Amino acid sequence: MKKFQIKVGQNILTKNANWKFNNISAKNFDNHIKKSVPLYDWSHELGLKVSDFFLTENIKTNYYDLGCSTGTFINKLSSRNSNKKINYYGIDEIKDMCKISKKNNQSNKSVIILNKKIQNLKMLKSSFVTSFFTIQFTHPSYRQMIFKKVYKSLNWGGGFLVFEKVRAQDARFQDIITQLYNEYKLDQKFTPNQIISKTMSLKGVLEPFSSNANVEMFKRAGFKDVITIFKFLCFEGFLAIK
Repeated sequence: MKKFQIKVGQNILTKNANWKFNNISAKNFDNHIKKSVPLYDWSHELGLKVSDFFLTENIKTNYYDLGCSTGTFINKLSSRNSNKKINYYGIDEIKDMCKISKKNNQSNKSVIILNKKIQNLKMLKSSFVTSFFTIQFTHPSYRQMIFKKVYKSLNWGGGFLVFEKVRAQDARFQDIITQLYNEYKLDQKFTPNQIISKTMSLKGVLEPFSSNANVEMFKRAGFKDVITIFKFLCFEGFLAIK
């Protein structure tokens, strides 16, 4: 089937089963994700508050943001901890996103933006790692490896904060959650055609796991302490401590 262009809102064009983050301006990306993901700004605020437990003043350490996109969160975090000896690594496999992220953090020499696939990343010892709605876009065959990589990187007592879209535990709940989320998007002024177009573009690209499947990945990686610290419809935030 020919892959025709479809509109998903905020002047973003994509194709059937071919959602990509290339050629999206910073303004359009940030606006789109804030409208698409409920409480997106609050997930960042929560990430900042959680970081206080793992990024302490007297320890020279490293921090990673896996899927840093426009570098908005890493900018907020580095500003919050400007008096601490921390190297901030933003990782993204999309060159366009890395360019935007570098521009947004160009005044901070402690921020390093790397254009790499997460599964190919060699991580230094770290105290805190975040991932905001990113691992859901990596192929399922890489996810357990990524969780193990993060666990190995973390210092003892370090934290891994992960926000993901998740599937419900059975078909009935999945149907309810999907309909509620679609109504949320309508409330955000997405048109029905844009909602359907976005769903079409994400086929085979976005592969959410259930809450239980995510927790099991944490445990198989070695994490014993895992808790849900955020939940709204099909979006969940997990905090795991080594």
